[in-house]
Amino acid sequence: MSKKVKVGIIGLGFMGTTHFQIHQNSGKSEIVAIADVNEEKLAGDWSSVVGNIGDFDYSKQIHLEGIKTYSNAMDLINNPDVDMVDICVPTFLHGKYAIAALKENKHVLCEKPIGRNLNDAMLITEEAEKSSKFFSNGLCVRYWPEYRHAFELYTSGKLGKVKSAVFKRVSPSIHGNAWEDWFMKEKLSGGALLDLHLHDTDLVRYFFGKPVSVTSFGMRGFRSDSGIDHVITNYDFGDDTLIMAEGGWDAAKSTPFEMSFQIVCEKGTIRLSEQSYKVIHEDGRIEEPKTGTEELPTGWHVEIDYFLSCIINNMKPDKYLSTEEMRESMAIIEAEELSIKEKRSVKIKY
Repeated sequence: MSKKVKVGIIGLGFMGTTHFQIHQNSGKSEIVAIADVNEEKLAGDWSSVVGNIGDFDYSKQIHLEGIKTYSNAMDLINNPDVDMVDICVPTFLHGKYAIAALKENKHVLCEKPIGRNLNDAMLITEEAEKSSKFFSNGLCVRYWPEYRHAFELYTSGKLGKVKSAVFKRVSPSIHGNAWEDWFMKEKLSGGALLDLHLHDTDLVRYFFGKPVSVTSFGMRGFRSDSGIDHVITNYDFGDDTLIMAEGGWDAAKSTPFEMSFQIVCEKGTIRLSEQSYKVIHEDGRIEEPKTGTEELPTGWHVEIDYFLSCIINNMKPDKYLSTEEMRESMAIIEAEELSIKEKRSVKIKY
């Protein structure tokens, strides 16, 4: 395939509108259809959308000329002009639309998490593995320029073995920011544990392999109805390394969003803070690597560009993420949830 990929986007919340902007500016895709239950959004009024990263002006009217609009996502999936379905709906609906789109012989990019639970992840990935079309999950931090550089540097072995690592992702409260406040309904979203902290759980698995067990501590029901709003986890790899991650969306709404990490290795430390990204060597040298490009400044851009390239070149999209890894990260998250519930360390069943 050398022509542009014809894309249909389901869901016009923060992630759906972010994907829309990226596709609009890509030379590899053309948006031919959008679907949402909100008629105002289908008419180009996105003023109700709220996000935690980026500076898009949602107050301006969006021009949607030439784009089919649907209030029923299944109608978009059944549109023969759509090559790729980009799913950005609430988590509890991922399985419904991802499986339907794969069965309809579409390529599918599904936002994270892959599903509401490990069983959803199993059903979706099994369908994806049977399909002749391509599937990927929006674990965008794997593609994020600083994290990508850190991953490649660490796995090169140049800094030696990891001794400790801490990943952090904390957000202001997003209460009231989305359709029917679904993020705050634990049964629909899985709380901050699944919607936010999953990124760093996945990174731990990506950087260091599969942990043996987890010990997690969580705070429930402060912002959400009953979900885990803040979590701190220690990942046990059966050795003397200390690997931890923290995530939450319990801070006041005016609190800045933070994504950061520190990876301490035998020969140096890799650190992303709010101010900078640095590699600090044991001999005193400090590097500030340049990451990202003007064309692909964020992990969302890299993720979507890569998936489109795979479709165009008929190349399986497994460079960054495999279906097996999607399942494994969900298995770790479920072990963390059980650890919080039962106040004990939990061995992970992969």
